[in-house]
Amino acid sequence: MLREGAAVPRLRHLPGGRIELRIDVVPLWPFRLRRSGTRDGLLRRRGAALQRLLHVRGEPVLVGVVQPAADRVTFGARAASEAAATEGIARLRFALSIDDDLAPFHAAFAADPVIGRAVRSRPALRVARRPDPWEALYAAVTEQLIEFDRAVAIQRRMIGRLGRRCPETGLRDAPTPAAVAGAAPAELESFDLAGRRCLTLRRAAQEVARGRVDLGCDDPAAQEAGWRRLRTIGGIGAWTIEALALHGQGRHDQVPAMDLGYVKLVGRLTTGNPKARADEPEVRGFFERYGRWKGLAGEYLRVAAASGLLPETA
Repeated sequence: MLREGAAVPRLRHLPGGRIELRIDVVPLWPFRLRRSGTRDGLLRRRGAALQRLLHVRGEPVLVGVVQPAADRVTFGARAASEAAATEGIARLRFALSIDDDLAPFHAAFAADPVIGRAVRSRPALRVARRPDPWEALYAAVTEQLIEFDRAVAIQRRMIGRLGRRCPETGLRDAPTPAAVAGAAPAELESFDLAGRRCLTLRRAAQEVARGRVDLGCDDPAAQEAGWRRLRTIGGIGAWTIEALALHGQGRHDQVPAMDLGYVKLVGRLTTGNPKARADEPEVRGFFERYGRWKGLAGEYLRVAAASGLLPETA
């Protein structure tokens, strides 16, 4: 459900046949625009605005967003066509989760004994998403079993070599599935990506580029069929699929259960031992209490731990 209040899209024609589209959005739930871009450099903060280069059916779209008031967020896009600009704004809206109605989550879990204090103190918290589900998949593969800083460095190298760049702004977009599928394994390894993960990433890219897996569909059954096909690729397991689902497809009902952070937190909460680690069934069992909101609950669990808001045991 989208809501723009009384605002209407504003269209302006620019020199060179380009157009600029702007729209004001009234968030469905308290919202605060993030203060910084993403570590991989794709989303950048410039002044009061966040900016991102996207491509819609190969057409470059420069998208930006500012928040002039607590209850108003302004999105703008420049492109060669109104359709591409509209789609670019829609993707950034999805990435920022601005159209999510989180009232049911907060009604259900504001008094939760584990994450309730964090829920009450951070009502604007959202799950960080990617504007294209392919980005979430390739990021998840590169982040498997290594430190996050090293994974980000790999992603930045891949973006610099295989991604697309706007000559006017210097902004870059992520590599397409076709670009990754066409890269030689040796080239992918040169980014510091381990050999097996190079093969995993290339095979996943091939499945997406050839249309055998449709990551962008909205139908949950079709999404899950795509997950099953991806799971047949060596090196893609539950954690990768759950990261794709949560961060790329907006599935709050999925949580990357075997994330090391959750393994440690659930171990600590269920035993009282700060050094304990939970196994997979224990982590999954812990998150069952949150039902269709497991993914968002996981984000609040992280915030609660970082802010000293967790109880000693759950």
